[in-house]
Amino acid sequence: MDDATLPPRLLAESLGAGLSCAQARETARAVLAGLDLPAAGVDDVLTVVTEMISNADRHAGGVTAFQIAARAGVVTVEVRDRSTAPPRIKPWAPGEPGGFGWRLVNQLATTDVRIHHDGKTVTATLTAAQTGRS
Repeated sequence: MDDATLPPRLLAESLGAGLSCAQARETARAVLAGLDLPAAGVDDVLTVVTEMISNADRHAGGVTAFQIAARAGVVTVEVRDRSTAPPRIKPWAPGEPGGFGWRLVNQLATTDVRIHHDGKTVTATLTAAQTGRS
C-alpha cells in the first residue's frame, strides 16, 4: 500500500464547544504521531491549530467542531464556529496588537471557508511541501 492509499489517521471528530487551544494541540499531536513529520512541520500544524481555535473563540462565537485528519504528505484541520462572517486578513499594522493569526494560517496552509446557515467551517490543508517534508 503506498502513501496515497493509506487510510487517514482521524481523531477529534466530536470535539467542539469549549475546546481549548491546549486540548486541540494535544489532539493534533496524537494524530500526527508516527507520521515521520519533521519537528518544523509539527510546529507548523500546531501553529495553524492554535490560530484557528483562537480565532474562532475571539472573533466567531466559539468553536462548535474540530477535526484533524492526517496521512502521509497531507494534514487537514477543520474548525467550525458560530459566525457566518468569513475570516479576513487585516491590513498590516505591526504597531497594533493582534491581527496576525489568519495571515499566518494562510502563509502556512491552503485555506478554504464554507459558510453554513448557522456558522462556517474553516479548513486549512498543509502538504508535505508546506511542512518541510520531502
